[in-house]
Amino acid sequence: MLSTGARRGAMMATLRCDHPDIEEFITAKQDPARLRRFNVSVLVTDAFMAAARADEDWPLVFPAMELEGEGETAIHRWSGATAPIACRVVRHIRARELWELVLHMTYDCAEPGVLFIDRINQFDNLWYREPISATNPCGEVPLPPYGACDLGSLNLTRFVSAPFTSQGRFDLAALAEAAKVAVRLLDNVIDASRFPLPRQAESARGSRRLGLGITGFADALVMLGLPYGGERALAVAAEVMRTICHAAYRASIALAKEKGAFPYFERDKYLQGAFIRSLPEDIRVEIAKHGVRNSHLLAIAPTGTISLLAGNVSSGIEPVFAEVYARKVLAEDGGATEFSLTDYALELWRASTGAAIGLPKNFVTARDLSVRAHLEMQAALQRFVDNSISKTINAPADCSFAEFREIYDLAYDRGLKGCTTFRPNPVTGALLTTAVALEKAPHCCALEREPD
Repeated sequence: MLSTGARRGAMMATLRCDHPDIEEFITAKQDPARLRRFNVSVLVTDAFMAAARADEDWPLVFPAMELEGEGETAIHRWSGATAPIACRVVRHIRARELWELVLHMTYDCAEPGVLFIDRINQFDNLWYREPISATNPCGEVPLPPYGACDLGSLNLTRFVSAPFTSQGRFDLAALAEAAKVAVRLLDNVIDASRFPLPRQAESARGSRRLGLGITGFADALVMLGLPYGGERALAVAAEVMRTICHAAYRASIALAKEKGAFPYFERDKYLQGAFIRSLPEDIRVEIAKHGVRNSHLLAIAPTGTISLLAGNVSSGIEPVFAEVYARKVLAEDGGATEFSLTDYALELWRASTGAAIGLPKNFVTARDLSVRAHLEMQAALQRFVDNSISKTINAPADCSFAEFREIYDLAYDRGLKGCTTFRPNPVTGALLTTAVALEKAPHCCALEREPD
């Protein structure tokens, strides 16, 4: 059987914020019948954010070599080009108006998402050889042309000792050991994989890029009695991801000693990378001596399906969706069966306490959280993730546009590489449905959107 309904193809479309067709791109998905198998995101530059905040004019440009005639030209970065190129200025618009268009469409239709593309390239470990202009469909792995993502996740609920007690804690030593094993496993996947195109194989084996992440995070917080988004939860999140990050890099260095560094490794340039410079000195010293097996090691995926296989734990770093919710499963004959699912942490608490009703201490669901709580959690983890994070910042249907628009400015200021929001709307409906609300769900919501 398949999770949800007809599984969406994995497709991502991106366009630069200075492309002449950007307005049409931004509004493309307001028609419910168009591009339903695509995720779309706008590549937002630092210069654009500065222009929008200063309410300045913004040039829309296109490579001059592709256009006939004469006109104003300027040197710009361009998707697919390894260095800035001469571009023709096609016309000017107000940057703030374009930014407002992005925000209004996202508010009304849940897309486009935003990728802060200069920051993505600035923190790319392979900054010296690959221009990034897109990500995989859920946004957790920025990729060069023909790039591939090799993902895996550690179920954090398995590393909580003494759950639902005052002695509850994360077993960080066990987590670090599991991360080391996971790195070796994911590295082996690259060698075992058969790629459709030779250039895909070359890219994957040249960088040996991995994306080790986490799932069950919100349920682990429930097991520790910590409210999602609270100061203690943010500190724990950072500690957990720091542990995984450093263990993963040490494991990759050990693999480099055993099997050699990734082919695209250039020691001096690699060590100059912004993310690599943030690692502890002993890791940087070891990379200088022995190299590293994988160019990148961390990414947090949405894990929508694998979280179900792990016992219906909370997915990725998302908060618990609801205590109980309904989900459809598509059978081989094409028919859909509806299941009622109880959150893993809630079931575990009931089993351990014998309570038939009620909730564990500090049990928080997505509908209980402010949009800032979502964003602060993503920011707490990003500094220990060398790829990126797939995170949906959920906003209630009655969230005002004034409150909603602040999310993206705050995301930029807090150092995120991208931002995706979801507010229930007539175009996409709802992602999942609580058991109570399912009976009133519109037809468009009959099959959930499965993002991974």
